Amino acid sequence: MTTDNRLIVCPHCGAVNRVRTGREAEAVCGKCRDKVFDDHPLELVGSTFDRHIAKSQVPTLVDFYSPTCGPCLMMGPQFADAAKTLFPQVRLAKIDTSAEQAIAGRYGIRAVPTLILFKNGQEAARQSGAMNARDIAAWVRQYV
Repeated sequence: MTTDNRLIVCPHCGAVNRVRTGREAEAVCGKCRDKVFDDHPLELVGSTFDRHIAKSQVPTLVDFYSPTCGPCLMMGPQFADAAKTLFPQVRLAKIDTSAEQAIAGRYGIRAVPTLILFKNGQEAARQSGAMNARDIAAWVRQYV
């Protein structure tokens, strides 16, 4: 693999795709023929979370949230706006901590919302508390 390519996990079928850097927005999955990257946050669950974090070479910002949390609900649209701003440099995803307690426990999530930025399969940065889209994007850009 040359340095001009990155591995990106397809959000539709889970296939790992080799995508030319700078062409992420147009890339189509070799298996299911759907787009491998778009400007909307993904809703991940256990198996899809692990695959996206471990296999993708695109930084992934994960919002650990609860559907009953007021600040989480307020931040949801802001997170979606940040996805548009950060596309295609960073993939944004969400984990419902009430449904995915094992993942929340693995990462020591004690408060929601909590944002964790993953790079190359490892946690690169963490921030707890609701933020607006501009602040989310500025915070992420410090690390990518």
